[in-house]
Amino acid sequence: MLTVWITGASSGIGEACACRYAEEGAKLILTSSSAERLETVASKCRGLGASGVVALPYDLTCLDGIDDLSQRAWDSFGGIDVVMLNAGISQRTNVEDTSMEMVRKIMEINYFAPVSIAKFLLPKMKERGKGRFAVTTSIAGRFGFPLRCGYSSSKFALYGFFETLQAEYHDAGIGVTIICPGRVCTNISRYALDKGGKPHGTLDPGQKNGMSSEAAAKVITRAIAKGRREVLVGRKELLMVYIKRFFPGLCACLARKIKPM
Repeated sequence: MLTVWITGASSGIGEACACRYAEEGAKLILTSSSAERLETVASKCRGLGASGVVALPYDLTCLDGIDDLSQRAWDSFGGIDVVMLNAGISQRTNVEDTSMEMVRKIMEINYFAPVSIAKFLLPKMKERGKGRFAVTTSIAGRFGFPLRCGYSSSKFALYGFFETLQAEYHDAGIGVTIICPGRVCTNISRYALDKGGKPHGTLDPGQKNGMSSEAAAKVITRAIAKGRREVLVGRKELLMVYIKRFFPGLCACLARKIKPM
């Protein structure tokens, strides 16, 4: 029976994956910055059949407490099989309007928090001889995208860190699944940072018309179970990943013309 820790579990992909694992009878540790929304998801997961649920609300911008949070998560059920590092924040500002404060906040949540969790838990997983990190990046981590300079940078960085971790610790039984969503219908655009660091407050059309969180969770949990190295999640927008791989110049031209909202 799996024990799964999910960050960003109070909505969207995180919530949907929590529900999928609950239906399979997994033990769940759920983390989000909103204690109220998190408890709602935790109650839902208990009703769906999770064999145990622990809610650990936490603001991932507080990096000094990450080790304590990770220890509490590990101790909740005496170990963790899958750590789903899903929490994230986006933006809707061009380079000139993106303050360094905004870049740092995005990097703290999207990059430094998951890296800190992974560094803390890695020795414990090595000692057990098994464990898997499932890391939510984005197709914006595969090519630059307008109004996403900080967000895209954080997602590129995740690829570099976790691909390196996988190369170094594969033989120690540590797996990595990099989750690369395109347009999935979540609230990430509502909470994206606008000029001045205020929430964007709008569900972008691309998000609204994207794959449902439930359909995405089905793809993601299946990929994790199969030990996939990477899983692309979305619809026709995923073609850009392949265009970037084989025709980088064309990708650059297309990216300039994509409507970023």
